[in-house]
Amino acid sequence: MVNLLKVHGSQNHFFILDQTELFNPLTDSELRAFTQKITDPSTGILNGADGVLAINEPTRKNALAQMRVINADGSEASMCGNGLRTVARYLSEKFNKDNFLVDTMNANLQVRKEKDFAENVPAFAVEISPVSFNKEAVPFENLGHDRLIDTLVPEIYPGLRFTSMAVPNPQLVSFVNEEQITGPILGIIGEKLNSENPYFTDGVNVNFAQIIDKNKIFVRTFERGVGFTNACGTGMSATSLALLLTHPDDVDMDKTIDVYNPGGMVRTKLHYENNKYWIELIGNATFTDKIEISEDDLRHAKFSNITCQETGEQSAYKKFVDDLPKFNKIKTLE
Repeated sequence: MVNLLKVHGSQNHFFILDQTELFNPLTDSELRAFTQKITDPSTGILNGADGVLAINEPTRKNALAQMRVINADGSEASMCGNGLRTVARYLSEKFNKDNFLVDTMNANLQVRKEKDFAENVPAFAVEISPVSFNKEAVPFENLGHDRLIDTLVPEIYPGLRFTSMAVPNPQLVSFVNEEQITGPILGIIGEKLNSENPYFTDGVNVNFAQIIDKNKIFVRTFERGVGFTNACGTGMSATSLALLLTHPDDVDMDKTIDVYNPGGMVRTKLHYENNKYWIELIGNATFTDKIEISEDDLRHAKFSNITCQETGEQSAYKKFVDDLPKFNKIKTLE
């Protein structure tokens, strides 16, 4: 039998599949088909998810394992900060290590165990890097700029200023007011830039942010390959850096930033070293369900004979969220 986990970081939900435990890892086509089926609430299990986190043997030196991120639509993301925290916890418990490297699409990234956010709410810190601002890294085109830093971009939406970067996932950030962040504009822009368009031809995560106080923001994300999500780890990291670049009076680099989202809260820490930016993303790594499935059923994406067991951690996480200050009127996705 194969053991899967249903997990989440800030209620950005995933299934973890440890392919190193299989007799034969899934092929890419099998992995895409499995992901598309298990994450769809109508064909999958446990109300679906935003993607699958596949753990493989590392391809880079000194990493403990490799993480691949397969979105719900079958596309592959270069990174996922919320997902990496849950994979870090899984690997930490599997190998009894608290500080190590995980191999991702673009780089080995440092992860470490952090103090629990609350009782039965484990937390991990993960590195978000590399950071690039040039249009080729994101990429974007036909916008009349080589990079976007607090820039008016009428082609995207009138009156809003945008900052774009790759972390390494492509990100677009705009600081807006409460009416704008709770209204329809984010969905309009997200749908536009993640369907066929002449600007972000590979799609982009679109993040709307509201400044609450110094080192305190709220972020709502329309995620490439997913749509509206409770939280996007790379998006919250990019938004934290955009805060420093565009509203420097509202951030202290020596302190963590509290980043609230529809699924809860994370903390970020900004770093500028050797002429490069990188971000620490600190947040929960919650395991909600343990799943058993035969390897044959896994390979053929058949879920009729699985067994599922709740861990009890979700109730602790909900209590943690209920105790947070409420800065928005956005309902958490189930």
